[in-house]
Amino acid sequence: MKSKIHRCNCRKVWSIQNRKFKITVQSILLTGEWFAELKPERKCEPKGFVTTKKSQEIVYNPTSKYLENFTIVDKLIYDKKNVNFNIKNGKCLYFAEDGTCYILNKEA
Repeated sequence: MKSKIHRCNCRKVWSIQNRKFKITVQSILLTGEWFAELKPERKCEPKGFVTTKKSQEIVYNPTSKYLENFTIVDKLIYDKKNVNFNIKNGKCLYFAEDGTCYILNKEA
């Protein structure tokens, strides 16, 4: 089932939403494929978010031990003014507690 992930800066949490539920968490590890989705015509935020087709690939508040299986490759950056992401799709993302989003590679 398709899920949308975005940052709620007013509460400093990440929000995950699909047609069945909405949940907020401190951090997220997405272990599958993801896509940047943009809706610049929307009147309210968020106008840009990350989507995934498989909700079972979302890990809520992963432990630091679990994150040791991954290496940071780059940052996913959202330009709120121009409603754009620096990278449009990929595999493995870590949404950190501080609001930063990292593109990861799983170590062999």
